[in-house]
Amino acid sequence: MKYPSKVPQKTYATTLEEQLEQLKTDELTLRFAASRKAQLSDRYRPTYHYVNPEGPSNDPNGFTYWQGRYHLFYQQYPNEDRRQHWGHAVSEDLVYWQDLPIAIYPGIEEKCYSGSSLAEDDRVLACYHGTSAGTIIAEASDPLLLNWEKIPGNPVIEEIEPDAMGYPYRIGDPCLWKGKKGYYSLSGSYHGKILVDSVPAPHLFFSEDLQHWTYQGPFMEGDVFTTAGEDCAVPYFWSIGDKYILVFGSHQRGAQYLLGDWDEEDGKFRPFAHDRFCFGPVNNGGVNAPTATPDSDGGVYLMHMLNHGLITADWNGIMSLPSQLSISSDNTVLNKPVAALETLRGDHRHIGETRLPANRDIPLDIAGNAIEIVARIDPQAAREICIEVLRSPDGAETTSIRYLKNGGAVKTKGPETFHDNLVLDISRSSLLPDVLARPPETANFKLADDELLELRIFVDKSIVEIFANDRRYMTLRVHPGREDSLGVSIRAQGSDAILHYLDCWQMKNIWTQDQ
Repeated sequence: MKYPSKVPQKTYATTLEEQLEQLKTDELTLRFAASRKAQLSDRYRPTYHYVNPEGPSNDPNGFTYWQGRYHLFYQQYPNEDRRQHWGHAVSEDLVYWQDLPIAIYPGIEEKCYSGSSLAEDDRVLACYHGTSAGTIIAEASDPLLLNWEKIPGNPVIEEIEPDAMGYPYRIGDPCLWKGKKGYYSLSGSYHGKILVDSVPAPHLFFSEDLQHWTYQGPFMEGDVFTTAGEDCAVPYFWSIGDKYILVFGSHQRGAQYLLGDWDEEDGKFRPFAHDRFCFGPVNNGGVNAPTATPDSDGGVYLMHMLNHGLITADWNGIMSLPSQLSISSDNTVLNKPVAALETLRGDHRHIGETRLPANRDIPLDIAGNAIEIVARIDPQAAREICIEVLRSPDGAETTSIRYLKNGGAVKTKGPETFHDNLVLDISRSSLLPDVLARPPETANFKLADDELLELRIFVDKSIVEIFANDRRYMTLRVHPGREDSLGVSIRAQGSDAILHYLDCWQMKNIWTQDQ
């Protein structure tokens, strides 16, 4: 091996019972458990989101389902060798996670970068970018996917030096899937100068046997949605309903998707719709890299990695909650938190129908920094509805979620139509001097006539996630400095509104609860 890892590596048994027994005394899993226990008191470490057990982490990879369990892989930087390895966690419900030993180690490649997984009947394939080598494919077939072997012929697609415009192609962050004719690999890439005038330009490869690949050309045709300076990093391409979705991240604008039609005969993906999960810069607490895998209902499960907004001791990146993407009859992509998250609900507080008088903050009799809030609101004539979380009693620290009626873009052709806005504002979330600055997230969001505003808000120590009417998702990292920044308030601006109800649950800690 040209680049051997310094991390201990072992081969595990091939039956589930033996593997579970081995994990009880495994060096890495015991070390990870001790690290988790030592970090339980960290005030910013989330309690019901997945966080790497030790050290920093980066992109999530290879999200897949195998023999009754969900597997999440991610770029892990072990203490002995701070190069990218594939870390590994497993869950039966996408809520409670178990740390497993490192899955994939550098060897013929210098670092194990991002990629995807494909579950087949008798094995799972991992396809990823091995730096200084090219596209690498590994396989595993044991119950917990502990034993990975790189297939013969790696790298199956060698790294090359493209010209300044990215031709013929760049190798990076491959996505692997199987079509009618054979296997396809999509290499995330770009043309132009990244972060300046680049455009996403994923490239398509085809193979019948996984070892011999032919270049099929540019994959995407007709992208008029992304902006100058973006690229197509960490792509995941899956069917959704009777359409196809390309979920990816750009180093400029973060996680997003293109929805369209896939023509296997022509080898072209033709997008007709686009939306984002990040509505500002990718850095300073924003949504960075996604990972996605098919569900069993024609939809897609999705998770993201968020960048840090404050340097924390020996850990930074965290994963979002898992959500489920589906498609409606009018090709609207719906985004809902997975149902199993409701099992984390603990102590409950209910607030019934309440009139919200205009221009007045109404503190609510609920508090916490690991909570879920479900609210249903009729804005009526109010121009703004604001819910504040992680609020100190004097309001010096607060994180604001705002709905702005007719506050967004205007259609200029035909009848004038305003879009509403949803805003996540963390500009006053912390008084600490070393928290990184970030502008408010602002996204178009339109309520239909007579449609009520329905919000699900998840607060978990240093992350706030919002799902609005199952259509809009927003999230950012937050770092309140005061111990008493736990309150919740609501406000209607301009005119009265009606709160139909608000429910709040204290959320269980997935690392200290019996599973």
